[in-house]
Amino acid sequence: MTRIVAGLVGMLALSGAAYAQTTDSRGYVEAVAQSAFGNVTSQSFGGEAGYFVTPNIGVFVEGGQVRDASPSALGAAAQRIAAALSIGFSVREPVSFFGGGIRYAFTGYGKLEPYVLGGAGAASVKRDVKFMAGGVDITSSLGSAPYYTVLGSDLTGTVTKPMFTAGGGVAYHATSLLRVDLGYRFGRIMTDTSGTNVSRAGIGIGVTF
Repeated sequence: MTRIVAGLVGMLALSGAAYAQTTDSRGYVEAVAQSAFGNVTSQSFGGEAGYFVTPNIGVFVEGGQVRDASPSALGAAAQRIAAALSIGFSVREPVSFFGGGIRYAFTGYGKLEPYVLGGAGAASVKRDVKFMAGGVDITSSLGSAPYYTVLGSDLTGTVTKPMFTAGGGVAYHATSLLRVDLGYRFGRIMTDTSGTNVSRAGIGIGVTF
């Protein structure tokens, strides 16, 4: 993933400004709603802001939350404990993220602005696993009778790890102020040796300035 981001950055830096810019606006701010998918499908909400330092090359920052990005290993570990204790369970892994990077716009297409981007940041990953008996959440009492079970770090806690992002899409300049951004983002969170992959696809609506 690091090589992908580095390649994108190199491409952006070396690409020439071959097209005329669509508008005189250089900055933008937008609210983003996306479908997030990987091992599970959920939703992602957040925001993005950017500024173009040349007609084609800009910088951006983004932040938001993916409601659930739980890997299959999390559910498998919880299932083993639930089966041994004859209880039920539920698994979620919400991810809060923040990052930034470089955005390259292919201008010269009227109101349409295709683009690619690459960047890096950090993601806070929470392992939200609950165990239930008779419909009651008993997670906090697993360590006492009759269960005597202590959950490991693979099933509980929050960690913050580096996150790398690559993606692209098309921004539509509906008016001189209003923009609509249809985009895709691929994120890799360095949670362990295998990492956690999160894809996000959706729409951003904002303003230019």
